[in-house]
Amino acid sequence: MEGRGWSVIFSRKAGKQKDKLPPAVADTLYLLRKELEARGPVVPRWPHYGKIAGSQSGHYHCHLNKGHPTYVVVWQVVDKVVRILEIQFVGTHEKVNYSRFK
Repeated sequence: MEGRGWSVIFSRKAGKQKDKLPPAVADTLYLLRKELEARGPVVPRWPHYGKIAGSQSGHYHCHLNKGHPTYVVVWQVVDKVVRILEIQFVGTHEKVNYSRFK
């Protein structure tokens, strides 16, 4: 996926969640976004990265930090041709409902 980068957008809900993150976690989310823009949806170097089990629509996730609370990001490939990813959830591991992304 070299050459042209990816556009990374936030859903309305994820945009609001992002604004409530602690500063250190927000900084890490910024780094993840830059890597998603450069490399696309597959970023295996991130902690607990993976495709969401049972997802038919290309949902991925990873952790932004260690410890408690652990912050999670969920994103989806919206368009492979135009190269658009949408971040759909940013929040604590306790609040994520993975079945929503299948």
